Amino acid sequence: MQQGEEAEVGINADENLSGTTHLNEPVTNEPEIETLRNELGEMKDKFIRKVAEFENFKKRSLKERTDLIQTAGKEVIVDMLEVLDDCERAEKQINASDDVNQTKEGVMLVFNKLKNLLAAKGLKPMETINHDFDPDMHEAITEIPAPTPELKGKVIDEIQKGYYLNDKIIRYAKVVVGK
Repeated sequence: MQQGEEAEVGINADENLSGTTHLNEPVTNEPEIETLRNELGEMKDKFIRKVAEFENFKKRSLKERTDLIQTAGKEVIVDMLEVLDDCERAEKQINASDDVNQTKEGVMLVFNKLKNLLAAKGLKPMETINHDFDPDMHEAITEIPAPTPELKGKVIDEIQKGYYLNDKIIRYAKVVVGK
């Protein structure tokens, strides 16, 4: 080497050690590793708590859903108990009375009370007679010759009334269709 020139030293060169084994030794920074371990421990703890919280949520939701299904009809049944009481009173009156008009009037009062109660709960009868046959709303039981040409493809008779509950079909109407 000449004067003024410095010897180039390689980054990985260590003149006291032979080979490259000293390069594989881990570089340790104890405070940084300890910080990372603490953070990892905190993350594991948070994860375990979140998993437990989610499991509790699932169990609680399942229990609430089961309770809701079991008691869903309770309100309607409680309201219908009044109609049942009226029916029992009407039965006693039918057995004790010979007046057909009075009996008919009493039965009609109970019937109207039941219809009003169900309407208040969202039940609505489906209008079908003289309407076009719609397979999405009607179940055709049979077809008969239409009495007039205007009734072809329309509902002529209703065997069983269809119903909506809050604008959703809960029972399809069974109908007779003109052909």
